[in-house]
Amino acid sequence: MKPFQSVIQLPQGIIEPAHNHYVRRLSAMKSQFLDVNEVERRLKKEDLNLYEVYENTNPEKAGELQFGTSIVHPGKIGNEFFMTKGHFHSILETSEAYYCLNGRGIMMMENPEGDWQAAELTPGVLLYVPPRWAHRSINTGDQDLITYFVYPADAGHDYGTIEEKGFRKLVIEREGRVEIVDNPKWK
Repeated sequence: MKPFQSVIQLPQGIIEPAHNHYVRRLSAMKSQFLDVNEVERRLKKEDLNLYEVYENTNPEKAGELQFGTSIVHPGKIGNEFFMTKGHFHSILETSEAYYCLNGRGIMMMENPEGDWQAAELTPGVLLYVPPRWAHRSINTGDQDLITYFVYPADAGHDYGTIEEKGFRKLVIEREGRVEIVDNPKWK
């Protein structure tokens, strides 16, 4: 592999060149939202684009890095903000860093031992997610929440644990304010 450069097109957050671009729609996230009736109602109208990822995929081996941008669009399902699917890393002892480029949001994090933490994301904030912590970006603002991420290339992603259990906490809007509440569906 040879050195290379990438450019992040701002304000859109698109990384070029990007080896992968994927869009996560509501249909792929419907089990993650609390209000299942609102999910079904919205899906009858449109399969909303909740977020997009642009990434460079380097060889998945020790010593390499994966990096890219995540763009969580503004919106809510019921009173719950649009969010990413969230994940642990397959190699649990792996960290990740996020740098907020645009928007306002929260990174919800939790570990298998039951600890949780929510960190505010605003432009210029650099967030370190330590090993063993699942993480999910949540857009609490009215414009795209754009973050740049980087993690070890061999880390992998464990989405299944979150799909099965969800996160312990939800981020909702109540009376015009952002609130963090217990997830009644958490198992």
